Amino acid sequence: MVKNPITRYLLIAAGWISFILGVIGIVLPLLPTTPFMLLAAACFANSSPRFHDWLLSHKFFGPIIHNFRAGKGVPRRVRNNTIILIWVMMGISMLVIGKLWSTLLLATIGTMVSIYLLRLPTFDDSSTKAE
Repeated sequence: MVKNPITRYLLIAAGWISFILGVIGIVLPLLPTTPFMLLAAACFANSSPRFHDWLLSHKFFGPIIHNFRAGKGVPRRVRNNTIILIWVMMGISMLVIGKLWSTLLLATIGTMVSIYLLRLPTFDDSSTKAE
């Protein structure tokens, strides 16, 4: 744990910002939840044992962190649902905006994010509730 109080408070702030961005990432397909939760856990591990323990024991986000630390990756069902949600939201955005450049940009981003997600290690776990 960091001894310098300024660094400690900056890490706590970064941890909470990462946590909030991760929560927002649940509904915004371009904002990934898992990396932000992992970053929040790392910030809290170095600044606040209380927040770190709370995050690790969280019913939805704790398993994400435990599985990544164990090298298991993400549940296959979560990955597949995420890819579907990304493309549904991208499709809606493409229709609403209706510009060729934005459609190409969104399609490119969606493709790259989908490739990244498809390359993640996955496991079958029907008991995982975090999506």
